Formats: sequence, structure tokens, C-alpha cells
Amino acid sequence: MKFKTDSQLDTTEEWVSKTQMKKQMNDLQALGLELTRLSSDTLKKMNLPEDLLEAVLTYQKITSNSALKRQAQYIGRLMRQTDHTPISSYLARLKGENKAHNAYLQRLENLRLALIADDKALTELISRYPDIDINNLRTLIRNARKEQADNKPPKAFRALFQQLKTEISEDNFA
Repeated sequence: MKFKTDSQLDTTEEWVSKTQMKKQMNDLQALGLELTRLSSDTLKKMNLPEDLLEAVLTYQKITSNSALKRQAQYIGRLMRQTDHTPISSYLARLKGENKAHNAYLQRLENLRLALIADDKALTELISRYPDIDINNLRTLIRNARKEQADNKPPKAFRALFQQLKTEISEDNFA
């Protein structure tokens, strides 16, 4: 009978108890079930593996309780086979839990208010982002100012934010 030396024990994987493994599996299954609450368009934007996407869409169509449990277990098994970190970060972003994304949205909001308040902000924006759609921004700014003056619903105000969000990526905006 051979005994392992201390150096051989150090190179082996860390031991995980059965309870910890079950907890990890249940957590991944719960993460997969969070996907079932999203719309099919949102799921398609997430670039999920084909089999996981199909399983989630199937879960949304099932009405029987026992079939839902089986499908949830299947989703959990598929989640164990995929990298779940991008999925969790995307879900956190959707829930508003991502601090960096919230800060980005806040900076966009401040930029929108500055653009409506002063034309110098537009000049600075153009110099910083020369590829931006200037004509559309000017139109949206003008319409947003007119809406505020006439006390109308903020349609252009919201459209301006969405335009800024599409034009300025989160990575390039500081």
C-alpha cells in the first residue's frame, strides 16, 4: 500500500463536499431559471449556446408542473456545461446591479442634460466623438428643448438618450 507524500497532496484538486457540489448545482439551476423569465428577443441577444437557448424557450412553453421540474433540471445540467459568468453579468446588468453600467448610464444622463442646456456641450461632444451622427443629435436636442418649453411629453428627450446610448459605447465613454 502506497501513501501519498505532502508534495503529492498539494498538487491534487481542492476537495469539495457533496453538499457544496449540490449547492453549486442548485445555484446554476436557479441562474438558468432566471433566463426563463426573459423574453425570447433578450435571450437571442445574449448569444447563449444553442441547446441552452432551446431548453429555455421550451421551458417557457411547458405548462405541466412535473414537466417544468424536469426541464429545470435539464437547464441546470446545461448550465454546468457552459461558462456562466457572462450570463450572470448580463443578468446583473439587466437588473441594474452592475455599478459600472449604472455609472455609464448616469454619465449619459448628465451629458443629455448638458446638451439640452448648452450648445457648447454639443461642440465638445463632436470634438470627442467625430463619427457621431451630428444632424440627428441636433434635431433631437432642438425637439427636446421645444418639448420642455411647451410642457409636452418627453418623446425627443428619451430618444436623445437612446441615440447617445447607441452612438457612445460603454467602453469608450469616460
